[in-house]
This record gives sequence, C-alpha cells and structure tokens, in this order.
Amino acid sequence: MSAISRDEVAHLARLARLAVTEDELDRFAGQLDGILQSVARIGEVAADDIPPTSHSVPLTNVLRADEPEPSLGRDAVLAAAPDSAEDRFRVPRILDEEE
Repeated sequence: MSAISRDEVAHLARLARLAVTEDELDRFAGQLDGILQSVARIGEVAADDIPPTSHSVPLTNVLRADEPEPSLGRDAVLAAAPDSAEDRFRVPRILDEEE
C-alpha cells in the first residue's frame, strides 16, 4: 500500500500553487512514496545506544583565545590614515548641511 495517494499529491500541489499534469501526479506519488518509505526505514534503525549529535566529528575552535592586548596609540593609527586633522580621521563630506 502506498504511503501517499494521488489525491494527496494533488492537494499538496494546490497548496504549493504548482501546476501538475495527470502524468506528473502518478509519477510524483510514486516518488514521494519511495521517499517516505526510506525515511520510515531510517526511523527503524536501532540507535538507542547512540547519543544524539549535531556533528559527525568533534569540532574544535581554530581561533586564538580572546585575550586583551595593548592597542595602537592614537599617533600610530592616525599616521596610517589617508587623511587626518585635529587628531581625527578626515573623510569626505557625503551630506550637505541643511540650515
């Protein structure tokens, strides 16, 4: 017996607003039935002794530890800037001032 009927496929196609031909209804019913049977077989696997996991292999953090370090001084940062004025970064104006 099929897990999904032709009428159920037609109903799903209407919900998804898909135009499906009569031939496609039969073909999709068979394909979806195969998928549902495969999923059901996976659910039958005896896996009570296997703990649930989110990944098949252990994950490790490849980043360095987040530890505070001294930062660059103001003069060193401003020396690397393309343009500076009055101890600040100088950037082009992008908005006109409205009065």
